[in-house]
Amino acid sequence: MAEASRWREGGTPKHKLKYRREVEIRTTLQELLVYFIFLINLCILTFGMVNPHMYYLNKVMSSLFLDTSVPGDERTNFKSVRSITDFWKFMEGPLLEGLYWDSWYNNKQPYNLKNSSRIYYENILLGVPRVRQLKVRNNTCKVYSSFQSLMSECYDKYTYENEDLSDFGLKHDTEWKYSTSNSNFPWHWGFVGMYGNGGYIFTLSKSKYKTKDKFIDLRLNSWITRGTRVIFIDFSLYNANVNLFCIIRLVAEFPATGGILTSWQFYSVKLLRYVSYYDYFIASCEITFCIFLIVFTTQEVKKMKEFKSAYFKSIWNWIELLLLVLCFMAISFNTYCNIQIFLSLGQLLENTEKYSDFYSLAYWHIYYNNIIAITIFFAWIKIFKFISFNKTMSQLSSTLSRCIKDIVGFAIMFFIIFFAYAQLGFLVFGSQVDDFSTFQNSIFAQFRIVLGDFNFAGIQQANRILGPIYFITFIFFVFFVLLNMFLAIINDTYSEVKADYSIARRPDFELGKMIKKSYKNALEKLKLKKDQKDEDREMKRSRDLVEQARREGFDENETESAKQMKKWKERLEKKYYSTETEDDYQPVTQQEFRDCTTTKYKTKFSECLIK
Repeated sequence: MAEASRWREGGTPKHKLKYRREVEIRTTLQELLVYFIFLINLCILTFGMVNPHMYYLNKVMSSLFLDTSVPGDERTNFKSVRSITDFWKFMEGPLLEGLYWDSWYNNKQPYNLKNSSRIYYENILLGVPRVRQLKVRNNTCKVYSSFQSLMSECYDKYTYENEDLSDFGLKHDTEWKYSTSNSNFPWHWGFVGMYGNGGYIFTLSKSKYKTKDKFIDLRLNSWITRGTRVIFIDFSLYNANVNLFCIIRLVAEFPATGGILTSWQFYSVKLLRYVSYYDYFIASCEITFCIFLIVFTTQEVKKMKEFKSAYFKSIWNWIELLLLVLCFMAISFNTYCNIQIFLSLGQLLENTEKYSDFYSLAYWHIYYNNIIAITIFFAWIKIFKFISFNKTMSQLSSTLSRCIKDIVGFAIMFFIIFFAYAQLGFLVFGSQVDDFSTFQNSIFAQFRIVLGDFNFAGIQQANRILGPIYFITFIFFVFFVLLNMFLAIINDTYSEVKADYSIARRPDFELGKMIKKSYKNALEKLKLKKDQKDEDREMKRSRDLVEQARREGFDENETESAKQMKKWKERLEKKYYSTETEDDYQPVTQQEFRDCTTTKYKTKFSECLIK
């Protein structure tokens, strides 16, 4: 879009300047219409990727594997696992029962299972689940000399340098031997560490009873040791009814402090992209998206060649470049995902006795969804580039652009105080209150305090003196002082912008005039609106009547009453299709109007007002 500042008024004839502005407005309007088509196409494409069944599939699976309690102990499920004993109870109970569904509810076989489990009778278990453990070596930390007589072993937190690679235990099966990873897959980000891809691995059996015997054997031979830092349980499902894969990872972390921290990941993704007719329609939208991307890229390259360094002075040009980069990243991720699915899907499904690693495919597919989500966000933001056709939105844009320097200065002062309170809260309450357990949690907790979500009882219990002082002073300085200063900056700038608009200091052009003019022309051609000349003639006649009434001595209130009665007359004529009106006009004097003592004068007065 050409900028209004491009045209220089000095030395340019007015008719040429007006013509140039009209051309510029028309070009901008065309770009807006094309961009709306692109935005609609992108919305269809993004909504076509999301299926409402994804949420329900995740909800069903999480309820089965996270909320199901151990038989005989209703308080123990995966979410509440806190000890090694609880972990083995979960493995031999809810996990085992959730993975193996080999019969109908009446113990009959409703269909040919083909040596596979059907979770909830609809979700096929792909391959077999895998369990993986990562450990650290002994003596990775140093015991203080005074306690060496009480404790000779020391296992530090998990890092790549501290990882244990040696065999242990029975040493005759894969679960007792370290296995390296064949992929460069990103590490898992847990609560207390980043975990690699190798480890001590074993896969479950197709038989429920063999798997149970395996769990019992591992428990009796102490497969989980003091050096254990994390255990991953990975498996994948496929639901043909909704064409969705559900990739599940259950994680149990064993921090150096003792105990167990559990977490989980449920990814419902559509790896088989093109199956139904609607999927092929989405594919056509993807092709259209690529065509738009090529056209927009060509336009931006031309602008960069034309304006050179001046091109990078506009924030909207930077947003345009960011949007193009995100679009190319989305296409790259989509292409990579489709290639990996094409190459790997057949191999993963070929051997049902091995673990099918769909986690990597789901991982990249989730990243592709995230890129698309960010892209559609900035695509909507770009609409603000065309807001000059609306006065209110133009005022908003002008307000933000004018007060940006004041806001930056205010933000520096705000975050100095904010981070000071965050560090104070972390140091005072970090060991007692979960919201302040880390510096990052402390920052987020303070944002929640500003929004009214806080745990004052926990703060007070952690420190009865500094807790209330911290809370009261934070609310006073941040909520009552700083936030009101921020609102004052916005309000003051908005008042200035509104004052400028009131004295007609507006932008050089407005798309609203062009849109309004085109709209009126369309209505006139469709005979849904009177011609502008007829409207002007009618307005002139109305002004003449008002002037004549003033000369006759009528005041402003009487004139307004006459106008109102005329509008009522027109409404009645339109409602009852009456066109029989008298065309004579007999003026009424001021004295006759005020007296209205006879029917003749009242009739004349009514006729005068109606006409």
